[in-house]
Amino acid sequence: MFDIGAVELLVVVIVAILVIGPSEMPRAMRTAGRWIGQIRKVSSHFRAGIDTMVREAELEDMEKKWKAQNEAIMKRSAIKAEDEVGEPVMTGPPPVEGPVATDSMPDPMADDPAPSPKDAAPELPLDPKKPTKD
Repeated sequence: MFDIGAVELLVVVIVAILVIGPSEMPRAMRTAGRWIGQIRKVSSHFRAGIDTMVREAELEDMEKKWKAQNEAIMKRSAIKAEDEVGEPVMTGPPPVEGPVATDSMPDPMADDPAPSPKDAAPELPLDPKKPTKD
């Protein structure tokens, strides 16, 4: 990335030891490591955002292309079917005739008799230590 060789790195380390001093060198290295880590985190986040935007743009382009190809195929197949049959062929969804009447549909609960009070579950006491009234 920066094209730093071994000789350049050795010169940087020697200058750092002379300027910072050997006693402060570990703390300076930790600080530099944290900065480098934060820079890498921000750059990876930025790169991921750019990759996502590119991927979404490519997907939109592909969807437009597939839609255009699908329409062309549907038109060709409709023309071919019209030529074979001799009359227009419907290529879209069937038309809706109107709302469906619910009165004509049978009620599944109509055949079942209403539950009797005898069939109801007995009442349970709220407090298990209290006796129930019988």
